[in-house]
Amino acid sequence: MNANETHNTVEIRVDTIEKRFGAYHALENIQLTIPPGELTALLGPSGCGKTTLLRIIAGLERPDSGRVLFNGVDATDHQLRERGVGFVFQHYALFRHMTVFENIAFGLRAKPRGLRPSARAIKDQVDELLQLVQLEGLAHRMPPELSGGQRQRVALARALAVRPRVLLLDEPFGALDAGVRRQLRRWLRRLHEEVHVTSLFVTHDQEEALEVADRIVVMNKGRIEQVGSPDEVYGAPANPFVMSFLGDVNLFHARHIRQSNADENESREPNDAQSAPGTAVYVRPHEIELTRHATATSLFTAIVERTRPVGASTRIELKDHAGHMFDAELPRESARDLDLSAGALVYVSLRSRRTFAASVPRGPDYEI
Repeated sequence: MNANETHNTVEIRVDTIEKRFGAYHALENIQLTIPPGELTALLGPSGCGKTTLLRIIAGLERPDSGRVLFNGVDATDHQLRERGVGFVFQHYALFRHMTVFENIAFGLRAKPRGLRPSARAIKDQVDELLQLVQLEGLAHRMPPELSGGQRQRVALARALAVRPRVLLLDEPFGALDAGVRRQLRRWLRRLHEEVHVTSLFVTHDQEEALEVADRIVVMNKGRIEQVGSPDEVYGAPANPFVMSFLGDVNLFHARHIRQSNADENESREPNDAQSAPGTAVYVRPHEIELTRHATATSLFTAIVERTRPVGASTRIELKDHAGHMFDAELPRESARDLDLSAGALVYVSLRSRRTFAASVPRGPDYEI
């Protein structure tokens, strides 16, 4: 399988899907189009419906109503094999009594006699896949002899062996440690660019989705909150849930900022916080600027409570004039130059922010 084999890429369309499990409404009016050849992430917290949607697209679950279409053809009543889907499970699901070679070849040998490749063709295809997933020389190993990352690559090769029209992955790296996850994320991105099959993967890891996917579908409580490129969903979130779920966030109320300025007679409030009294201003920690002296953009003062080094950055926990806590994040050198010891007085500016009505439901944040 190589980059030129794109003739069978598929557009997936999910049309008004509904799914209940008893009284639990797992999916509500899901409408989604996945362009052919793209790598799309279903992203959301546990219980949001993303795995249920993946299984309905695969044919492993039936919706209560609505349709799944592959290239415009209704596939709702088709089984997984009829849809031409390759499915990769979180926990590999490898056959422990079979070698790596036999695991990858399993789907080819299970084809009906008239469609089954010859033994030579199967060997050639498995050897090609072993090279593709960088497991050359491990064909005769048994699954227990492999690392977790190697087993997941075998599972991917097995799914690709049948030349699927669609590749679906359910939390493919969820059982792996952080270092292996990072390696396999980069590897999956390169693999997709080579095989170019329409792919959809489930994850609750925001960093994973932002790094790997062409398009992200953010889900919550059985509904789609936003669909867009990684830049779109991170840089222009549609609502407070998306803003809060995609990374850490602080919440400031316009009322609080106005009071701070009035109390301290410092400079301006943000222009976009001058609207309704209920306006909420969402700011990521790295979008907060701290100085030891007032500047033209300073909004209010705060006291440093604690600093914590986090890799190349320093996380600063701060307390505002009313005693509420919020976080800022600076490069370690900048934090060191500011001498941000506990008890230090700092002036706060906001380099970037998003505003939403405070009455809109939101994810976890700091209210100050």
